[in-house]
Amino acid sequence: MSYLEYNTRRMPAGLAKVLYVNWPLVALLILVASYGVVMLYSVAGGNLHPWAEPQLKRFAFGLVIMFVVAFVPLWLWRSISGLAYAVSVLLLLGVEFFGSVGMGAKRWLELGPLRLQPSELAKVTTIMALAAFYDWLDLKKTSRILWVVLATLIALVPTLLVLRQPDLGTAMLILLGGGVVIFASGVHWGYFAALIATGAGLVTAVLQSRGTEWQILKDYQYRRIDAFLDPTLDPLGAGYHINQSMIALGSGGWSGRGFMEGTQARLNFLPEKHTDFIFTTLAEEFGFVGASSLLILYMMVMGVCLLSALRSTSRFGALLIVGVTGTFFLYFAVNMAMVMGLAPVVGVPLPLVSYGGSAMIVLMVGFGLVQSAHIHRARLPS
Repeated sequence: MSYLEYNTRRMPAGLAKVLYVNWPLVALLILVASYGVVMLYSVAGGNLHPWAEPQLKRFAFGLVIMFVVAFVPLWLWRSISGLAYAVSVLLLLGVEFFGSVGMGAKRWLELGPLRLQPSELAKVTTIMALAAFYDWLDLKKTSRILWVVLATLIALVPTLLVLRQPDLGTAMLILLGGGVVIFASGVHWGYFAALIATGAGLVTAVLQSRGTEWQILKDYQYRRIDAFLDPTLDPLGAGYHINQSMIALGSGGWSGRGFMEGTQARLNFLPEKHTDFIFTTLAEEFGFVGASSLLILYMMVMGVCLLSALRSTSRFGALLIVGVTGTFFLYFAVNMAMVMGLAPVVGVPLPLVSYGGSAMIVLMVGFGLVQSAHIHRARLPS
């Protein structure tokens, strides 16, 4: 028993939990969020309004939520995982029938004064459900076809419901986040090879369905694919976002144009400069050095989380940490690939940096679960 463990067992449980918080992770999250506040201040022309101050308040609220979630015993999160997943699926069904439409998509539920986006909640609850499922399942059954199919269905149900809204970016994050948990549980690699082959067939079907009665995607989503394959086909239409993004990225050079000196953002050539394309604003003003420093911080967050997963004494806790970490990676990897023209534009925000409320709060809930697994790995009193 370590000196810290010996002393914390003699303290009140609440104080002991504070000492067991993963403070390096907290510090890294604050550093990443500070990038967002600084860039939102810049794109607003040196003003805290309309984006920087609300973003700062949301992050502070998110930190509070993270600590609240962190101090809840891990066994309780495991016990309500199935219920949380079921509630998120029911809310997604509610969106299907009663959701409000905005910007051509039906993604929100109006619950009195509260406007809820259930698809964000599904990112976390799907991970929780799969982690609890594999914690319950006998290790010898992990790769048996029946249980693999059941786990896949757990990930597919919310994915398909979100895809109908339509929200391709969020659906992709839910499916891939679930896939990370399934992979980490020890399922045989052959299933993933079959999945990749199926994915290739699905992509072919999506492309072949265009213009037919059974067209799979919406017209605007096909235009995004066209813009991805050749942005010059429609430089003022579907290819406008990526063309302006590439100009901003290239003009930043090694060290950037300087703080608040980015012409693409300041002159409003760059659309969605405060949300999905904020990374290009960072790259234009601070160049390769600034963009790389943010990427290094992201990788450090992942490293701290995965180290905690390796030290976890709970299978549920370890899988939960890996799932949240994998989703976090997908967030920034997809966003960066998107703005650099390496992936189609699918509307995935840059985590803790892009302006927004729902995605940030849900992500902080996810990191709260990571903290809960970290704090309770030593089997402290509840």
